[in-house]
Amino acid sequence: MPRPIPLIHPRSACGFRLGVLTGVKAQGVRGCDGRGMTTKNPARTVVQASQTSRRQFLEQGAKLAAVSALAGVVIPRVHAASDDTIRMALIGCGGRGSGAVANAFEASGGPTKLTAMADLVESKLNGSHQALSAKFGASMDVPPDRRFLGFDAYRHAIDCLRPGDVALLTTHAAFRAPHLEYAIAKGVNVFMEKSFATDPAGIQRILRLGEAAEKKNLKIATGLMCRHSASRQELIRKVREGELGDINFLRAYRLQSGHRMAPSKGEENELIWQIRHPHFALWVATGVFIDNLIHQVDECCWVKDAWPVSAHGLGGRAPDNTDCSQNLDTYSVEYTFADGARALVNGRFAPKCHSDFATFIHGTKRAAQFSGNVHAPTVQIYKDQRTTNDNIAWRPAKEAESPYQAEWSELLRAIRGDQKHNEVRRSALSNLAAIMGRAAVHSGKIITWEEVMASNFKFCPDVDALTEKSAAPVRADAQGRYPVPVPGVWSEV
Repeated sequence: MPRPIPLIHPRSACGFRLGVLTGVKAQGVRGCDGRGMTTKNPARTVVQASQTSRRQFLEQGAKLAAVSALAGVVIPRVHAASDDTIRMALIGCGGRGSGAVANAFEASGGPTKLTAMADLVESKLNGSHQALSAKFGASMDVPPDRRFLGFDAYRHAIDCLRPGDVALLTTHAAFRAPHLEYAIAKGVNVFMEKSFATDPAGIQRILRLGEAAEKKNLKIATGLMCRHSASRQELIRKVREGELGDINFLRAYRLQSGHRMAPSKGEENELIWQIRHPHFALWVATGVFIDNLIHQVDECCWVKDAWPVSAHGLGGRAPDNTDCSQNLDTYSVEYTFADGARALVNGRFAPKCHSDFATFIHGTKRAAQFSGNVHAPTVQIYKDQRTTNDNIAWRPAKEAESPYQAEWSELLRAIRGDQKHNEVRRSALSNLAAIMGRAAVHSGKIITWEEVMASNFKFCPDVDALTEKSAAPVRADAQGRYPVPVPGVWSEV
């Protein structure tokens, strides 16, 4: 049984450092959705304040919690829930999970209430609870006996739900499939964050679970929120109507400073260390390429309305790189589609370099921008192939609701109206396309769609059975460095 979290009086919140409360920056996580990065290119539109992402919420909420604590304000807990209230359980209390709860509370289609929380790290769970309570006290009903710790905590949190309620699966990708499997068995609807699996075998499992959920008429939303952007949807309609001509080239960028991983000091369990530094070990959260660029890969597949038939890529590390993680500094993947069109997806994670965060479409008639800085809805069609601000022919109306909110509004409406809503297959296949691109870079080979669809490769075969006493799936060398992919030698398909 997991250990319930003791109730912390709001005054004690001032005893936590902000970095611990957020559970993000203190752990050196690489670039994330909506983390507030800026760009040196003035042509890029900086994300608006109303477009606050899931990850930004917890940092802001922690500040609110601290203010409430200093003021001696006790946030009331509301126990009663009306019959039509959709109850939720949060599995994974980091920035993405806490932000997703905030999106659910603010979405249309309510009322909603958070009734259970689960995590491996007590400080993350406490920080999330305090931050959410500070802003959404009336929607929080998570007493200490419904806050759970441990590898099996997700089961106990989901057990607090009724059939038809919602489980938020926002842990790292390695654990998405077992958590989804349990939620489906319990008959609850699901919101699950990207990424959805770290390897091809994990994606195959997710696909099977998506089919099982559909047979049970369960509603499942995924974290590829740009699919819910009204501006992007309008541009997609114009693409389908031929306004850009035939789409023969797409290019997407996520160029940012990144982070480096220092060696473990051996002060905590090796398995927990890797999970607490998720984006540095491929088995935990897919690595920096997929975690950062799955959105761009998904956008390219959406525009083409197809999956790539092959991928070839290049990547490497800077000569002076002392990073202990498994990531490369640069990733450049060229995807080929069945009609011969290409999509070039570039990621660079190095300081003091040109930064960029955007997706562009090039058709035989003209070009368009599909996405902007930190997933901003910077959507526009150009007069020709020049993608400059003085060459814009069309822009959509301003979005009334951010994609983060829109995906939740659609999920809640589907639940209340008993409408079909299952985003698993197209999201899992976009994840698989990203896995194909990562494998191409890491192996130095051309990887085909048929290969990756048929692959049963697993980074961690026994992920369902992991406990605090389990050995870590990957081990560091004497210098504290984890194995880095070597092209021509490495294989992950």
